[in-house]
Amino acid sequence: MSGPDLRRAAAEVAVGLVTPGMRLGIGTGSTANVFVELLGARVRAGLDVVGVPTSEATRVAAEAAGIRLATLEALPELDLTIDGADEIDGAMRLVKGGGGALLREKIVAFASHRMVVIADAAKRVETLGAFPLPIEVNAFGLGATRRAVAAALRASGCTGELVLRARDGAPFVTDGGHHILDAHLGRIPDPEALSGALWAVPGVVEHGLFLGLATGAILAEARGGQAVVSRLGIV
Repeated sequence: MSGPDLRRAAAEVAVGLVTPGMRLGIGTGSTANVFVELLGARVRAGLDVVGVPTSEATRVAAEAAGIRLATLEALPELDLTIDGADEIDGAMRLVKGGGGALLREKIVAFASHRMVVIADAAKRVETLGAFPLPIEVNAFGLGATRRAVAAALRASGCTGELVLRARDGAPFVTDGGHHILDAHLGRIPDPEALSGALWAVPGVVEHGLFLGLATGAILAEARGGQAVVSRLGIV
């Protein structure tokens, strides 16, 4: 059974959480794209919801699927956000931002009463950090910020290479107009300490550690050629 099959299995369960009238945060990434597809089918069948997308890519996909959208200015409180994750540990701490939308994803998650992660079970880890940690930074003073981020990583007990994310031979630019430094750490022994250290760097706009935001998770794994879905936390 392939990764797409598992992502679809998790997204199918997540779509079942959506009830009429909900104000939804809609995540970004391959698993969230499947959720958008399935939600669009329910909307076209008569489900009345309104969504706030976490990226321009998600906005385009949701509009194409027929999902009614709004902004956080119009809907500052959301009932539920459904989003993927690059890593999730047993305490439902996350690493996110592989798709580059971490700033908007975190803003939307923070505005939501619940955040439910959908992913294949391979994203569950004992210790965060195998997936490179995205750190969104202001383009101004990038060199100085990079040195300060490296110092913050060392002070938090983390070691590894900082790589400026690129696309088509040029620095990747987020929807907010920023760059991303990907920290290849291997493991993050104390995510809370690292979060605080990164926040102390003025050029850091956001980082991919999502701590205390996810209330539940829907994880799918292959067993005997079938997708088996498990739930963590409050789903």
